[in-house]
Amino acid sequence: MRKVILSSVLMLALSISFVSCRETADKAKDAAEQAGDAMEEAGEDLKEAGEQAMDSAEELGEDAMDTMKEAGEDMKEAGKDAMDKAEEMGEDAMDKAKEVGEDVKDATKDAADKASKKAEEVKDAVKN
Repeated sequence: MRKVILSSVLMLALSISFVSCRETADKAKDAAEQAGDAMEEAGEDLKEAGEQAMDSAEELGEDAMDTMKEAGEDMKEAGKDAMDKAEEMGEDAMDKAKEVGEDVKDATKDAADKASKKAEEVKDAVKN
C-alpha cells in the first residue's frame, strides 16, 4: 500500500509538473506572440511616422518654392515699377528742359527785339 500511495503521489507530482511546464510554455508562447505583435505595430507606427515626415518635408519644400516664386514675382514687379518711375521722371525732365528751352528762346527773342529797337532808336537819333 505504501508503494501505491508513493506511486500515486509520484504520478500526481509528475502530472502537476507536466501541466505546470505546459502552462509555462503556453504563457511564454503567448508572451512571444504579444511581443511580436507589439514589434509589428511599432514598425507600422514608425513607417507611418516616416511617411508623415516625408509628406511634411515635401509640403515645406513646396511652400518654400511658392514663397521664392512669389518673392521673384514681387521683385520683378518692383523692378518694373522702378523702370516706369524712371521713365516718368525722364519724361518730366524732358518736358522741363523743353520749357526752359522755350523760355530761353523767348528771352533771347525779347532781348534781340529790344536790341533791335534800341538800334533803331539810336539810328533815328543819329539821323536827327
